[in-house]
Amino acid sequence: MAQNDIAALMRGIGETARAAAAELASAGADSRRAALLAAAGNLWDSREVVLAANAEDMAEAAQKGLSPAMTDRLMLDEARIAGIVAGLRAVAEQKDPVGEVIAEWDRPSGLRIRRVRTPLGVVGVIYESRPNVTADGGALCLKAGNAVILRGGSESFHSSGAIHRAMLAGLRAAGLPEGAIQLVPTRDRAAVAEMLRMVGYIDVIVPRGGKGLVGLVQAEARVPVFAHLEGVCHVYVDKAADEEKARRVVLNAKTRRTGICGAAECLLIHRDIVDGLGARIVADLVGAGVEVRAGAGLAHLPGVVAAVPDDFGREFLDMVIAAEVVDGVDGAIAHIRRHGSNHTESILTEDDAAAERFFSRLDSAILMRNASTQFADGGEFGMGAEIGIATGKMHARGPVGAEQLTSFKYLVEGDGTVRA
Repeated sequence: MAQNDIAALMRGIGETARAAAAELASAGADSRRAALLAAAGNLWDSREVVLAANAEDMAEAAQKGLSPAMTDRLMLDEARIAGIVAGLRAVAEQKDPVGEVIAEWDRPSGLRIRRVRTPLGVVGVIYESRPNVTADGGALCLKAGNAVILRGGSESFHSSGAIHRAMLAGLRAAGLPEGAIQLVPTRDRAAVAEMLRMVGYIDVIVPRGGKGLVGLVQAEARVPVFAHLEGVCHVYVDKAADEEKARRVVLNAKTRRTGICGAAECLLIHRDIVDGLGARIVADLVGAGVEVRAGAGLAHLPGVVAAVPDDFGREFLDMVIAAEVVDGVDGAIAHIRRHGSNHTESILTEDDAAAERFFSRLDSAILMRNASTQFADGGEFGMGAEIGIATGKMHARGPVGAEQLTSFKYLVEGDGTVRA
């Protein structure tokens, strides 16, 4: 498609989204809930169509030689579709954030002031191989009263299109404008560049993908961005860790799904337990097929390979983990500050003081104790779904759900009140 055609296409999508956002701002909570429930039902009823579309994407992925982690993110089966449907229903049943009174107070002047949640307006979501983001992004933006422009990756083109059609059916059933959830209908990358410049149409961009995509968006966007660059998640095993808990959590944090941003990428072990619990945890990982790239303090353990400096601070998204010895909780904190990405870190310990120090001295978006980093997920946080994990410090942070996709405004009431 010619550049001029792409620009015209995106302007048309932007104008439609703006019009839909204006209509959604005054639409009732019941209509948004009804749209999401209808979309969930339609998606389940059309699951065979979605699976056929996903099979097309999977065949193209095989031809392109996509990595196992990428194909895992792309693949849909009936269980995963059921999970998407459950997420839509969970978002539908959440408390509606629009119009919620965040704070209210009276002033000596006689003014009554309320701060209330309001939609952001139009959200642009740019994502790669996960077709479920089509549903998650559409649902969360709609719940928060926003219109959304979805630009899925070329890998998930057919799957995303099939899911999008179910979302449109939900909008029609509830009498809401179809422009509320739009999917960019081209694989041309020029559409992404256009989105990043659409300051007159898009209020915020949410990138969902790998380091290359997110870095590009952050570098080139003229529209504000909610983003995390990568998920370099750490698990620190303290000398006061419970062995059964620690072995179970570390294995899950690394191996449950290696291709998600909440997968553990670095294991830190207290020096005092290297040849005891630490060795057994490393053996568990090696036995599960994980390549453990070990620093000098762990190099003597069976089955490990020597780490190089670039292995620390790296998002592998594969059956690979970096590992290092640290001198206690302060050593773990220093390592994470140096190599982390402010995403998710977990401490495994029965020592309350060590856990409190870990929590108070680190500033990652999500900090955990005795829990797998794989729980870094909006659905697991009770949000029904998420549009991404934000690691910045402005506006949204951590899982971005419907509430995080709102801003606020002040409603001020007087009674003929004038300022002296």
